[in-house]
This record gives sequence, structure tokens and C-alpha cells, in this order.
Amino acid sequence: MLRRLHLKGVGPAREFGPVDFASRLNFVTGDNGLGKSFLLDTAWWVLTRTWARHAVALPQRSEKRPGIAYAYSKSTAGDFEETSFFDRSEQAWLVKPGRPPIPGVVIYAGVDGSFSAWDPARNYWQDKTSPSFERLRAFNFTPEQVWYGLEGGGGIRHCNGLIQDWVLWQKSQDPTFDDLAKVLAALSPSRDEQLHAGDPVRIGLDVKDYPSLRMPDGQNVALIHASAGMRRIAALAYLLVWTWREHKIACEQTGRKPAKEIIFLVDEIECHLHPQWQRRIVPALLRVMQALTGKSVPVQLIVATHSPLVLASAEPDFDDDQDALFNIVLRDKQAHIERATWAKRGDVVDWLVSDAFGLAQARSVEAEQAIEAAEAWMRGERNRLPEKLATEAAIHEELLRVLPGGDHFWPRWVVWVDGQKGRQAKA
Repeated sequence: MLRRLHLKGVGPAREFGPVDFASRLNFVTGDNGLGKSFLLDTAWWVLTRTWARHAVALPQRSEKRPGIAYAYSKSTAGDFEETSFFDRSEQAWLVKPGRPPIPGVVIYAGVDGSFSAWDPARNYWQDKTSPSFERLRAFNFTPEQVWYGLEGGGGIRHCNGLIQDWVLWQKSQDPTFDDLAKVLAALSPSRDEQLHAGDPVRIGLDVKDYPSLRMPDGQNVALIHASAGMRRIAALAYLLVWTWREHKIACEQTGRKPAKEIIFLVDEIECHLHPQWQRRIVPALLRVMQALTGKSVPVQLIVATHSPLVLASAEPDFDDDQDALFNIVLRDKQAHIERATWAKRGDVVDWLVSDAFGLAQARSVEAEQAIEAAEAWMRGERNRLPEKLATEAAIHEELLRVLPGGDHFWPRWVVWVDGQKGRQAKA
């Protein structure tokens, strides 16, 4: 498991961290551009010594000795700790020579549909004379390669891709297809909306068979024609199954023991997903390895999110001893990451106005401005009001325009206005 990250002179701040990750579930929130994806990219690098999607972290030019300090657990006792410094002449992050410890299977799902997997049985070689095309440092898929396959040097095909493997497993009644069905069920949006594989289908006069999903009306719809949310989840399900299947096969071929830990890095897990799905996806991912392996495999999940429903979904099971929430905030023009105190809020609105998302009001901008003006008027702070809201009548008209009749702010405003009228009448 990833234990710690501490960055100096690289990323969104002169010093970023230290971040002490929890052993199971880690949420990272923050405004766009403050470093959530950068944090995941760096986490992937310290665990695998590779950069996903060529997203190499470059240091700030003003920093004399930029460094990335990190610690993670390994297959043997104790934690591995190291600090890597940037060599400007080589334009590379230096690491100690020798083979680093094994952190487990590492999986990274990008927000753009890309996917990376690092497998200690396939990407961690002892034999330095092995042909270079066999020694991929990691499996990095573009969105298209997820669907159509990944090839390496020397004509070696590392992955057939979702379309070919899905149909092949289904037609041959491979037990892997049963695993895929289990994962699809675990990642489904609800009990009433289960993802079920349909029969392979043809598209037009193309002789190729395509995987399909069986819709509620009984039709089989080609997966490539399904919604963006369904395609994202289907791709995630396939690659989780593919990664674990190939890991087990490689372990059998090389005489290794299967990994004891799995680390998921997921960027904007809610991307393309309906709210019904957003409030189920994280608990589902924690159950996926149970569905795949039939036994308990420790899973660490590090999730970047903009969704209050994703955080609300964790409330029933959140455990301070093994879970954590981190907020990235902007202070003095520098990004700072802080571990937040977890508290059940029970309502998405309360999450929206929490420090995790920082909204003053869970409303339209105009409604927020009108309420702020009304509150300032009631407090007698009228010097800084915008010109269009400089009178009680103007504020009232704007509240009528932007708030529904049953809004909970109305009683407060109406009581105050009536009180003012009463005091004026007595005077």
C-alpha cells in the first residue's frame, strides 16, 4: 500500500504534502487545476517507476533540489522509503540502482478513458537479458487500445482488447467470462438496473462479432453503441478482469505467488455516471476483488472526485482507522493538501457547502448573490452591495426571480421585512 508522498519543488506548490494515505479508502477533492490528477500520476510513478500517459512530472525551475519522497509497504516485512531527486542534465528522476520492492498489483484508470496496469509477475523482471519487447515496464492503454488491443515490440500482442476478448470468452464459455459477469453485476448502478452481457451482435454487414449489453426491454445493444457511462464501466470491468486473469496466468508460468495487495488509482471516478451510479461506484469497487478472487484481497483505493454523491456513498462504511479524506486548497497562491476531519453529513447539499467542495450556497450563482445581499441588508452592512441590489425593493424582486416559493430562506426574509414595517408603524 502507498503510505506517504511528499513533494518539494515539483507540482502545484513549492512544497506539497506530506500526504499520509489511509490503508483502504482515500478521497481527494479540490478545485480544477490544483493537482488531483498530478497527485495520482506521481503516486503511480513511485509505485511502478513509470509515468502513465507520458505525464512526466517536471520540477519548478526555481527549486535547487526538487525531490519526491515516498513510502509504501512491500511483499516482505517493513515499509520501503526513498527520496528521488531530479537530475536536470538527464531530465529524469533518479532512483537507487537495483530492483525496487514489490508494492502489489497497481491499476490506474484515467479520466480520459486511458488505463494503466503494473503487474509484478509481468513487469518486474529478474533476467536482465530478456528481450526488451518482453520487458514492458507497464501496460499503458490509450482509450482506443482498451477496446482494440495493445501491441508491443517484436509483434508481441499483450492484450487483445475488450471487443475481441469479451466475445472470445463468451463463445468459448471460458470461466473468465463468468468473472466478467460478476464484476459487471458488482459495478451496476442499482439492483433494478443490472449490467448483463447480451449475445454477440453484428453491426451492418461487418462479419465481426461485437459484445453487447442486454437492455431492460430485452434487446441486445452493441457495447460500442451504449451510453458513455456504460462504456466506461464496461471498460473498467474488462480491464480489472484482464489484469487479474493475466496476473494469475503469469504467476503460474513463472512459479510466483499471486499478489497480496492491489492498489487502485481512479481519476474522477464519477465521469459519465448518472447520480444513481455515482453513489454506488466506490463501495462496488471495494467489492470487486472479492467477486474476482473469491477471497479477501486487501485493496487500497485512491480516488480523485468532484462528486458529493461519491463522498456521501462512503458514509455507511467510512472508518477513520483505514479511510481518509484529503482536500486540496489554494492559499497564498499555492496549493496545499490537507487531511480533513470526516463527518457524516447525510445530505448532498451539506457536502456541497462543506470544505470538500467549498460552495457558499448549493444554488445558482444568482440565487447565492441575492441571498448574500439580503443577509447583508438585514445586518445593516449596505455600503458594499452591488448597485442593482442597493435597495430593499430591488433585493426582494431579485429573490422573487431566483428563489422558488417554498425556499427555506423566505420565512427569514419575510419575518425581517414585516418586523421592519411594524417598527416603522409604531414610530
